[in-house]
Amino acid sequence: MNHSAIGAAPLPTLLLVPTGIGCDVGGFAGDALPSARLLAAASGCLITHPNVMNGASLYWSDSRIHYVEGYGLDRFAVGDWSLRPVRSQRIGLLLDAGIEPELRQRHLQVADGCRASLGLEIGPVVTTDAALGVHLELGESGISWGTLERPDALLRAGERLKAAGATAIAVVARFPEDAESEALAAYRHGQGVDALAGAEAVISHLLVRHLQMPCAHAPALAPLPLDPQLDPRAAGEELGYTFLACVLVGLSRAPDLVPADAGRREGDLQADRLGAVVVPDGALGGEAVLAALEQAVPVIAVANPSLLRVGADALGLPSGSVLPASSYAEAAGLVMALREGISVASLHRPIPGLQELS
Repeated sequence: MNHSAIGAAPLPTLLLVPTGIGCDVGGFAGDALPSARLLAAASGCLITHPNVMNGASLYWSDSRIHYVEGYGLDRFAVGDWSLRPVRSQRIGLLLDAGIEPELRQRHLQVADGCRASLGLEIGPVVTTDAALGVHLELGESGISWGTLERPDALLRAGERLKAAGATAIAVVARFPEDAESEALAAYRHGQGVDALAGAEAVISHLLVRHLQMPCAHAPALAPLPLDPQLDPRAAGEELGYTFLACVLVGLSRAPDLVPADAGRREGDLQADRLGAVVVPDGALGGEAVLAALEQAVPVIAVANPSLLRVGADALGLPSGSVLPASSYAEAAGLVMALREGISVASLHRPIPGLQELS
């Protein structure tokens, strides 16, 4: 394994910002990207999901960052799947039959632009045999989720792309919209929840579970009217006609999802090599975090307010079982300490005395 200039080998680190829960950092259009870049530099190897990396028309490519859909992350964290880095993926484009002709053409032009300007391998293109029928929902807590009328059409289209040689899939589904809704206005002004995120997760989870290959989703929506009071965190979604570019860039080098019992190759990432998990302090109840706690992987709980309140106390975790961080900058410092083998306790004052066993 290559060592960095500071001498320590990379520390594979998992960064989770759950979708659709309104996180202050990571609840908007790629606004967790600066934190991901910092954690990638601190760890030398960051594994994270599209919700963190997707900034609509904006994106960032970093060979130290592995782009893995949320269901795949869970399977990795519990030890079912390994992540196998690749030079590039052949991205099949899956289009919802419910997309209007002009909006469909805009998405095809984005794909052509990424082929011509970024050198990505994209194709073939498959359109579902029925409109997917996406419905958006908000739970009583305000967390977003959604349903599909025709999940069967989604899975059939995915199967066709895989059979035609695609090694990753970018999905574009027509999402319902209400430009006058209070929820959308709140989101554009930096408050509330991304109402699309929960349904997007449903779509990508279905495909990854069914096909065991990298997948990510971009919603098809009509452009919104100009809003002079836009929050900077929502601005990435205002720059173009589609949100597809960031998905194509992310998937272009997404690692393959390989059964852990298929045999390890040099360079494969497996859960037993995971060195840290970074997660909002109110979102400790997810499968990946619980697996990390069970395996004694250090969990760094970052103060990142959201609608979830599943913290260490709610889970009944013993004192000291998670490492608190007041920001992602502090979390990056903790990752650096773990990577360098520095005792985190030595960084705090007072330092407790040694305990002698009787």
